[in-house]
Amino acid sequence: MPEKSSWLREATATAEGGHVRTDDGGLSTALASPLAPHCTGLTPEQLLAAAFASCLHHAAVEVAGEITDEAHTVQVRAEAKLGRDDDGRYRADVHAEISSAGLSRDQLADLVEYADRLWPFSSGDTSRHRLTVTPAENGRHPAR
Repeated sequence: MPEKSSWLREATATAEGGHVRTDDGGLSTALASPLAPHCTGLTPEQLLAAAFASCLHHAAVEVAGEITDEAHTVQVRAEAKLGRDDDGRYRADVHAEISSAGLSRDQLADLVEYADRLWPFSSGDTSRHRLTVTPAENGRHPAR
């Protein structure tokens, strides 16, 4: 993985007390709770679908700018499903579709192929991302 100084973008989010928010305030929303099923809020699969749609849209718009001057018409629809394996661990299945007005079938196929390869969570390469989960220092809570 690249050194931290070579990253293009960075964001921090905190989930606690039935809410999730980005530290810059760009997103703040209620979360559904497995402990309180009557609570309203976004579910993990909704957040996963939204995150993939947003990320893939970013890549698709970048690629579309090289194919057409209609990059503003790019639309990404993502569907996320969560399930459970026999051992109780969650598994995710995400399917995304990209469309863009005015492109031929070949142009759209190129757009989808290049956007999928551009983003680190591509359908063909799971080696380009890593998730590290560690305990916070004792008594230390995430910054607010």
